[in-house]
Amino acid sequence: VIVVEPAHPESSNWKTIIAEKAENIAGITTAGNKIFITYTKDVTSRVYVYSLEGKLEREVKLPALGTANGFGGERDDKFVFYTFTSFTFPPTIYKYDIATGKSEVFRKPEVKFKPEDFVTEQVFYKSKDGTKVPMFIIYKKGLKKNGKNPTMLYAYGGFNISTTPAFNPARISWLEQGGIYVSANLRGGSEYGEKWHQGGMGLNKQNVFDDFIAAAEYLIANKYSSADYMSIYGGSNGGLLVGAVANQRPELFKVAIPAVGVMDMLRYHKFTIGFNWIAEYGSSEKSEAEFKNLYGYSPMHNISTTKNYPAIMATTADHDDRVVPAHSFKYMATLQEKYKGNNPVLIRVDVNSGHGASNLKKGLETTADIYSFIFYNMGVTPKF
Repeated sequence: VIVVEPAHPESSNWKTIIAEKAENIAGITTAGNKIFITYTKDVTSRVYVYSLEGKLEREVKLPALGTANGFGGERDDKFVFYTFTSFTFPPTIYKYDIATGKSEVFRKPEVKFKPEDFVTEQVFYKSKDGTKVPMFIIYKKGLKKNGKNPTMLYAYGGFNISTTPAFNPARISWLEQGGIYVSANLRGGSEYGEKWHQGGMGLNKQNVFDDFIAAAEYLIANKYSSADYMSIYGGSNGGLLVGAVANQRPELFKVAIPAVGVMDMLRYHKFTIGFNWIAEYGSSEKSEAEFKNLYGYSPMHNISTTKNYPAIMATTADHDDRVVPAHSFKYMATLQEKYKGNNPVLIRVDVNSGHGASNLKKGLETTADIYSFIFYNMGVTPKF
């Protein structure tokens, strides 16, 4: 954090008041003659209060490991407000007393479930090349590690986007059925800065798939789940992830849900906004090395005639102008042509919708279909 005099903005006059740290800065605000800086440490928020001269005064004590936002205000404010959320913690607004450093609940949503009935673990596992990768594992208390728990492994892994802890009420129904929800923080995101991002982009994209595969292997080795109860889910760039990993290690998974995925990596840049992703993926038209790299993992181009694929339900929408539905159409047509096994390989096409559900009703219908498809193919009967 630097101070710049408006009358003398030259870089030679800049003054550093808070030095760079190993952790990413997620946000900086001022209020009450203080500076509030939110850092991201191992995918969770850490908030510190500094004087305007850059002296560290205290850390804001957050309710748990999760994600915090806010802390903005006017110079003479005595209080600031912030929002805190996590996987089983609904977004709650807190009032923070700048003088005492104490927080109190200002407003919280009414959600009909008990957060204390659930457990959130953060573990660190090793990927194929030895890289340590963080992962959150969420489940209901009393879970038995017997390898028979329906598991949904989710990740994104790209575009410098962090998958931070956040609440989703639809996820509670999965957890209350005895399911495990897992969020893996793969390379390609911004969890540990630009180096982490670059470790999963361009010619390094295979690292993302290796990280995801290693996450599933960790869950199986530690008896959270098994190949018979493992499902993988991801959307957009995460749909690409699911499609690629289902090709590479189909025996690890019982069900795969690639949602609105980028499935044709050789021609993605020719449709709508796809050209804007070249900086992330590379281009088949740019060089031989990039062509070979993209061709090597492109979900549509690597479907095997001999592998036994998991049950797969691709989802897309007829008006998706970000990742055009042709990606999912071509991927599923190729899969249905080449796959000779007995597991269902289906596509779900939403109508009058774009890159994600267009309203609450459609969102609930999509979630219900995904959960039903997973439970059915695992042989699990939901409890009502």
